[in-house]
Amino acid sequence: VQLQASGGGLVQAGDSLRLSCAASGLILSNTAVGWFRRTPGKERSFVAAIHWGGLRTYYADSVKGRFTISRDNAKNTVLLQMNTLKPEDTALYYCAALLSGNLYSSDDYRFWGQGTLVTVSS
Repeated sequence: VQLQASGGGLVQAGDSLRLSCAASGLILSNTAVGWFRRTPGKERSFVAAIHWGGLRTYYADSVKGRFTISRDNAKNTVLLQMNTLKPEDTALYYCAALLSGNLYSSDDYRFWGQGTLVTVSS
């Protein structure tokens, strides 16, 4: 199983980016998928997740109203649309697949992508 996160880049505050998480060897529609981020010196933190059924989504308070997680089942991909980006959103973003467990807990996620860097300048 491999997860490939992509779409990161350098943008200015207020801009948008769309991250993609593509899977091979795993049907993402059969799993919950989460996005987490890590900044230097900090723990990896929850950003957003989409439920197994794809109808329920969950967000960290810091991104609620700005980020949207969604599925593209035809492409076996999960997307994270990030709008109105802020400098504090700068981080390495990871996607992960959860077979069972707590959507908010990174420890419960079974498969991880390699991370894609998002840098937001002020």
